[in-house]
Amino acid sequence: MMNLTDIATVKLLLERHGFHFSKKLGQNFLINPTVCLRIAEMGGAAPGHGILEIGPGIGTLTQQLAMRADRVTAIELDQRLLPILQETVGSFDNLHVLHGDILQYQIPELFEQEFPNMPVSICANLPYYITTPILIHLLESGAAFESITVMVQKEVAEKLCADVGTRQSGVITVAVHYHGTVKLLFPVSRGSFLPPPNVDSAVIQIRTEKKYDALTKNQPHFFAMVRNGFSQRRKTLVNALSATMGYPKPILIEALQKLGVSETIRIEKLPMETLIALSNLLFEMPLDKNL
Repeated sequence: MMNLTDIATVKLLLERHGFHFSKKLGQNFLINPTVCLRIAEMGGAAPGHGILEIGPGIGTLTQQLAMRADRVTAIELDQRLLPILQETVGSFDNLHVLHGDILQYQIPELFEQEFPNMPVSICANLPYYITTPILIHLLESGAAFESITVMVQKEVAEKLCADVGTRQSGVITVAVHYHGTVKLLFPVSRGSFLPPPNVDSAVIQIRTEKKYDALTKNQPHFFAMVRNGFSQRRKTLVNALSATMGYPKPILIEALQKLGVSETIRIEKLPMETLIALSNLLFEMPLDKNL
């Protein structure tokens, strides 16, 4: 098995295939053996389990996943990496490499096709520019998976792990906490990548739980309210939702008063339970609910 944590070996591999890093795709290949091992072991790669890997790159993490899980499906966007992956991990008979954009896949159908009757977890070294869209796509897909274990930019990790209702929180914070529990597993230095990025990273894990489904009268309305509220987070919540969702300000003020919340509050100050309660109140008011 090729040593993909040896820089000289990796450079020769890339030169042989005429590969050049794409800044547009945010390519930084993980080459730290300890990090790959820990992600695989903590990310659910085990006998009887399936793993979906997003962005396998040259296959460094893929090797560790395929050595442990019964089935690994890796989705790679960059077609130039497919022949490299064939060379580095093509010998694993429990690995299926797909060429495509994870955002274009229907995740439940993908799981049914790739992991029939098998518990599934997701592992990834995500390009920083597209971390949030991918996480939201996975969390809102309705697919049944146990966890998402991903490498993200350190500042993004802190945002994901922040409490809802604090200044660090945002749309992705609410989405992650709504769909599960999140924790920071360990930091990763920039020297763990080729080429090294300009920022440090961290591995986080989201374990899925349906904590708030029963409390939410209409989930699409809830997330529409959250997205619109945070889109103008410097404004008061009353002004933000009035401007983006068309609610009359008196209606919004009345709803906040029922919850014992000041009309001057900003959305970042509201904890999850209050956000859900506010969404429920607004959804039941006699206004256009197709938001």
